[in-house]
Amino acid sequence: MTSSPDVPPALASMWRLCRLGYSHEPRLLVFALAMSLVAAVPDALLALWLKFLADGVLDDDRRLVLLAATGLAVSVTLTWLMRVVASRVTRRFRDKVTIALETHVAHLQASVSTIEHHERRDFLDRLAVLRTQVFVLDHMYMSLFSTCGWIVRLGLTAALLMTIHPALALLLVFAVPTVVTSSWRPGVERAVEERAAEHNRLAAHLFTTATTASPGKEVRVAGIGPELVRRRRAAWERWYDAVAGARWRSAAWHSLAWTVFGLGFVGAVVFVTSGIDGTAGQVLLVLAAGGRLSAYVAATMTEIGFLRGIWLDGSRRLAWLEDFAAAQTERADQPAPDSLRRGIRLEGASFAYPGTDHLVLDDVTLDLPAGTVVAIVGENGAGKSTLVKLLCKLYEPTSGRVLVDGQPLAAIASDAWRGKVAGAFQDFYRFEFAARTSVGLGDLSVIDDDEAVRGAVTKAGANDVIERLESGLDTQLGPTWPDGVEVSFGQWQKLALARGFMRDGPLLLVLDEPTAALDAETEHELFSRYAEAARAGANGGITILVSHRFSTVRMADLIVVLQRAEVTQVGSHEELMREVGAYAELFSIQARAYQ
Repeated sequence: MTSSPDVPPALASMWRLCRLGYSHEPRLLVFALAMSLVAAVPDALLALWLKFLADGVLDDDRRLVLLAATGLAVSVTLTWLMRVVASRVTRRFRDKVTIALETHVAHLQASVSTIEHHERRDFLDRLAVLRTQVFVLDHMYMSLFSTCGWIVRLGLTAALLMTIHPALALLLVFAVPTVVTSSWRPGVERAVEERAAEHNRLAAHLFTTATTASPGKEVRVAGIGPELVRRRRAAWERWYDAVAGARWRSAAWHSLAWTVFGLGFVGAVVFVTSGIDGTAGQVLLVLAAGGRLSAYVAATMTEIGFLRGIWLDGSRRLAWLEDFAAAQTERADQPAPDSLRRGIRLEGASFAYPGTDHLVLDDVTLDLPAGTVVAIVGENGAGKSTLVKLLCKLYEPTSGRVLVDGQPLAAIASDAWRGKVAGAFQDFYRFEFAARTSVGLGDLSVIDDDEAVRGAVTKAGANDVIERLESGLDTQLGPTWPDGVEVSFGQWQKLALARGFMRDGPLLLVLDEPTAALDAETEHELFSRYAEAARAGANGGITILVSHRFSTVRMADLIVVLQRAEVTQVGSHEELMREVGAYAELFSIQARAYQ
């Protein structure tokens, strides 16, 4: 069972994200950062020009007044101009790096060879927060550049204050509590958000259920709309109550920190005006620089809080996902065989889903001979789909092993093995592309081959679906798209089946109840035709058929009966009927239902 890697340190994670941005847009990143730093200088010098202006007016020094006025004009102009340039360059950089970040996250999740992390609650909660953050991670570069600029302003302003008296540098000390609380509070709030993420995910799920077309009929017929709204509200409040409490507590501490800084600023003004008998220019410098210092501290802390709450937190989650994906990089490097001679064997294979100790498959030992059609039957929850997932290497057995012609499946590279696997599943996905693309995705190597796509459509018995579409294979599927059309569930199912038939001569063809929406006669005819083709194949491929319809199951060469996570019977239809066991009983019950 996969363990969750520790979340990497914040600064190390941020550095990794910076390197990621630099690797994609090095010149734009460096230029945007440089512009942010340079733009800070004229802005911070405004207080100095005001001091010169006051001293020039009081001393009747026109040259000093002219210098101050010119300095003010130049500083204001450069501040505005450079801020605009820095903003435009940074935005261009952000736009270019956005797609890189989103692609990076998608690639990391897709690179994990199994689907275990999609079914573990702790992983899902962390991934749910990361999915939200990844769409704003590009803003973090802008925030980083701004933070560096504000720090430069703070340093220059502190230096100006120290020209009056070194003790004025203590204003920075009074700002320390604001730094602490600004860095601390986002992490506290984000930790609470992650702990309560399950409730937020439930609220989002209920909202989607209440507002989308797919469940719309059942929602209205059952009259459960108000109940969904009530439950959605309750789930959201359970999330928000926890988050709001953390926000109020952190806000109270942050307000106290700003009170400390405010008292320090008032003390600095009193100190200059009465303690050291400062000149009017010096007093104006303290008022202007001190006032701007408070604004700079506020802006710096806002950016640092933003960085701490989103950038550092988001970058840590991104670094965690990178480490997790790297840890899951399989060491299996053996090629998949081109054909099967003996077949596939499960030896003492057991499996429990992530986060549970309940065995869905318990010590399964089973031989699937090469070139056969194998049917798997059993009641719901018996472990049929789980067995299919192990054969497709979507999961690794908790114990035991799977052998392919005597070679451990665990040693075969996942991509290599799945290149030899094809199939259609009951929980198929509706790819809302053009019909030819939706089908052709079953084999990317021939997705543009019209003959291959039409051949797969014919194998799946989906010609009637294509014929009813206005533009045939070029019809856009999905009513939410321009010129898109809605198709029925049964039509979607046939297109998914066609997608599973795109790959010619697979070593393992899985048909996991992909025709539940079709009538029994159509299903039987379809599978009979394909079973005959599979037996005639020269590569020894195995066809796995999962179905509740025994009229279809009886055509299989080998029937496997699963009960309570164990294999209880194996044999042909005739052999199992003679045994008078679970299979014969289930077959008889269904046969009587059709009489």
